[in-house]
Amino acid sequence: MKSYMGIDVGSVSTNIVLLDDKGDLIEKLYVRTNGQPINAVQKGLKKIEEKIKANGWDVEIAGVGTTGSGRKLAAVIVGADVVKNEITAHAVAAMNAVPEVQTVIEIGGQDSKIIIIRNRVVADFAMNTVCAAGTGSFLDQQAARLSLTIEKFSRMALNAQTPVRIAGRCSVFAESDMIHKQQMGHNLPDIIAGLCDALVRNHLNNVGKGKEILSPIVFQGGVAANEGMREAFRKALDAEIIIPENFEVMGAIGAALLAREKMLQNKDIKTAFKGFSTINCDLKVRGFECSECPNLCEVVEIYENLQILARWGDRCGKWTEGIQEQKNVNFN
Repeated sequence: MKSYMGIDVGSVSTNIVLLDDKGDLIEKLYVRTNGQPINAVQKGLKKIEEKIKANGWDVEIAGVGTTGSGRKLAAVIVGADVVKNEITAHAVAAMNAVPEVQTVIEIGGQDSKIIIIRNRVVADFAMNTVCAAGTGSFLDQQAARLSLTIEKFSRMALNAQTPVRIAGRCSVFAESDMIHKQQMGHNLPDIIAGLCDALVRNHLNNVGKGKEILSPIVFQGGVAANEGMREAFRKALDAEIIIPENFEVMGAIGAALLAREKMLQNKDIKTAFKGFSTINCDLKVRGFECSECPNLCEVVEIYENLQILARWGDRCGKWTEGIQEQKNVNFN
């Protein structure tokens, strides 16, 4: 069975999916990145390999796509055929799930984005990578502060009678305002619902500012699991909010679909996938600042068994184009 792998390496989670030859989902996997993307990718590959063996699947990986903030790193580790940014990957996955989609709202662990699609083409987009307000990590923190599971936290917003007004422009102000409302005696459902409303306002007024948000609207990313945020978007936009079945791994699905498309169009090309043996490779990353011009580029390089595999981050190409084998590199 030919299959296509998609890997989405983010700051909070690393998602891996397998699609069959028709583009249907075979397997999906969520792994916490924990600040160690190499370990997360290797751990994810190991789990996928174990799943394949446990089910007795005869799988041939015919193509691999990577996306997310760690897409270049993941591409070097596994051997990717396609490396795409998150906007492209999420748009492709959304159009695959809802062909007529016109607006995609995606909120992950550390960032959020909005994608405007017209006639199945990305017409506009915006990302927020500066403020954590409204992202998954912020919601996790607030749930933990209230001694609630994130599942109970998200459901509790639906029980609100009179949501309170929370300042949602900044995560620091939002948390301070929540504490103030608690001290005033407001109940938790009203506070949590007010927080969801504030975070949705923040998203629409900043990331969505100046954008024409038309239905169908698809909400994806890990935060789409939060029932309070779903309801807050529905109220703010006065429209149906569509949650795809595999909303939490849409970036990885988009990367896999793009890899599938490329390999089907070029049937004579063999995949660059290195195989599951990558799990056991000794991979290390280090960076340095190039001081040879005013750009002061921060160059990242990755090594396998002390031999350089790739570099990126330089604007002029001096380092990426000048890769040579290096031995006896000291990582201590």
